[in-house]
Order: sequence, then C-alpha cells, then structure tokens
Amino acid sequence: MDGRQRDVRFGDHPAATGGTPVPRGPLSAAVLALVGAGAPGAGRLLAPPGPFTHPWGEDHQLALHLCYELHDRGLPGVDPGWEWDPELLSLRRSLERPFLAEVRAEADPVPPLGEALEQALTDPPDGTGPSHFLLAEGELRHAREYLVHRSLYHLKEADPQLWMLPRIHGPAQAALMAILYDEYGAGRPERAHALLFARMMTAFGLDPGYRHYLDLVPAPTLAVVNLMTLLGLHRALRFAAVGQFATIEITSSPGSARLAAALERLGGGPDGTLFYREHVEADAVHEQLVRRGVIEELVAAEPESAKDVAFGIAAAAVVDGRFADHLLDCWRAGRTSLRSPLPDGPALPDGPALAAGPS
Repeated sequence: MDGRQRDVRFGDHPAATGGTPVPRGPLSAAVLALVGAGAPGAGRLLAPPGPFTHPWGEDHQLALHLCYELHDRGLPGVDPGWEWDPELLSLRRSLERPFLAEVRAEADPVPPLGEALEQALTDPPDGTGPSHFLLAEGELRHAREYLVHRSLYHLKEADPQLWMLPRIHGPAQAALMAILYDEYGAGRPERAHALLFARMMTAFGLDPGYRHYLDLVPAPTLAVVNLMTLLGLHRALRFAAVGQFATIEITSSPGSARLAAALERLGGGPDGTLFYREHVEADAVHEQLVRRGVIEELVAAEPESAKDVAFGIAAAAVVDGRFADHLLDCWRAGRTSLRSPLPDGPALPDGPALAAGPS
C-alpha cells in the first residue's frame, strides 16, 4: 500500500487537529477559559473551579485531557507558553492526584510482577471484550464507533510512551527503542501506525483528523489515554509506564487478529484491515521483546522497579476494563457508546451502508 491509494498521507490528516472542544462542566470550562485568555500571565482563574467532580467523570477526564494536549499538539488558538504555566500545572496536578488514587484503589491488591505478566498473557476464556463482540455479532455501526473511540490514541500511537525513553537506560532502553521504532514505521513514514489507522478510518467513512471526534468520546475512553500520558510525563511513574506499555504489546496480537477478521467480515478492504493485520505479526514479536528485552533487563538492573511495573500492568487493566465494560453495556442495550450517535456513513465497496444505529 502506498500514499497514492488514499488521500491520507503522513503528516496530512493524522496531524490535522479538531476545533475547540465543548466543556463538560466547571473543570473543563475553567481550563479552556484560562488558556483562552491570551498569553500566560494575561488571564487568571478568578475563583477555584470546584467543587471537583468524580475523577472518572466526564468533566474531570476532559479537563485532564486538555491539560495533556498542551504537551502534545496543543489546542487551537492557545499560546504554546501555557504548557509550562505554573498555575495550569498546579490545576493539572489537582486533577491527576485523585485520578491516580482511584486507579490505585481499583488495582489493589497488585499481584507480583510474574503473576501480573501471566494474567496479561492469558486471553479470557469466556470470549468477552469488544473484539470478541465485534467478531461474533458486531454491526458496521459498532465497528465505526470502535474506531472513533480508539482514534484518540491510535492517531498519535506511541507518542505518550516516548516520554519513557530518556528515563530508562541500558539494554532496556535499547529494546524499548526498537519497539517504538516499529510504531513509527521502522524508517518508512508510510507505514507509521498512526497513518495506517487514519487510512482505516477513511475506509470506514470516518474523518481521520487528529482529535476530530474528541467531543463524542466519553470519559472511559479519555481515561485510557490520560493514564498513558500521566504515567509517561512523571519520572516517578516511569516504571509503571513500562508496565502499561507492556500490557498494550502483550495483549495486542490476539485482539488484533479478531478485529481484522471482524472488519473484513463487515466489508473492510485492504485499507480497512491493514492496521490490525499489521499488529497481529508485529505485536507477537513485540510481546517477546517487551518481556525479555525491556522488563527483564530493567528489573535485573533496578530490582525495585518490579513493583511499579506490576502496578502499571494492573492500572492498564483497570482503565481498559472500564472502557470495555462501557462499550459492551451500551452495545448490548442497543444504544450508541459515544456521547451522541455518528451520522450515517457511505456504503462500502462490497457491503451495505454504514448505519449510525439507535442513540
């Protein structure tokens, strides 16, 4: 596949950003008002944005996500200087602490590292999870919603994990770099995973613009990406970030095989399935490399890291489980898993129209 087959090119659609998001409460409104007041120092919060909502709630998760976006591709019309503004960093910290506390509480008790890795390696025998649902009974509307949810991460795939690289050293760093190199196309920009995901969205009649669907994705989706960034940004949580990333690589291959088969069943052609087909083989290799080359080498060099790596695996299971439960609860109840339903999409080349489904 090359750039001529679709109008999606590296640095084109995946990099395009959506407009200013709609606030979901006082916290997200306060963040948007603060950074929208001009350059840092020109505008300040007139009052605390409390009372704080629940850390798993829509307002809290969006506010935290907006703070993190200033470290990634920024927000439209916002001065880049806000990234390190002390007042905004203080507000961000007040959002991070209760969120991380909730994750720790739900992850408790964290098993030893060996047991945590074994649990991550074990595909649930009962066939639960969104990939199982999509393969067995999913409709086109479910597939399109799933891609919208996952676009929040996959259109910037591995960016949150890059923060780990300068914080671990030796053989573990080299192995981690090898994995991340693959995520960005292994020297071939047209093979970057973010671009492959953008092509898949286009094939399913979706807009592949970065953050285009932010207003539609609910708190459980935001929490998955927020945890990645939280762990990646804090040096004190670097080993937990390794555990979270290891979970992605360890669990990806079997799930990707189901998703590729599901999307093919629903009419996805080469562009509509390549992203997940790519991950079946690549992440089978990455699973071995992250366990042997990253985690084993890291723990051998810094034995105290084992506990935090195990926490990262458990923390990923918490947010991933909440995300999966949200999707399945909505889909089984016959309603959209997004904050509002998608409009109907175009017909696929060899399939029926992409229906939005009930709200």
